[in-house]
Amino acid sequence: MAITAEKTKELVAAYSGTETDTGQTPVQIAILTERISYLTQHLRANPRDFSSRRGLLQLIGKRRRLQAYYRSKDPAAYAELIKKLGLRR
Repeated sequence: MAITAEKTKELVAAYSGTETDTGQTPVQIAILTERISYLTQHLRANPRDFSSRRGLLQLIGKRRRLQAYYRSKDPAAYAELIKKLGLRR
């Protein structure tokens, strides 16, 4: 796994009100974004790694579903999160 415990703690602290609540939707989206960016870099170096490509597509789908949920729950916070993470949506 590319994302370390320290990086996860940093993301939780940045996107959550508490340090231990990793279940909040913004925190989950931020962690998935970090994993997606790592896998994207990996696949640029290893273009024939098809199992990692499948995992990347699954992560993208999971993040997309979480984004749709968060957008329906709190549109203003969703827009702020997207700007903070630098996502295109």
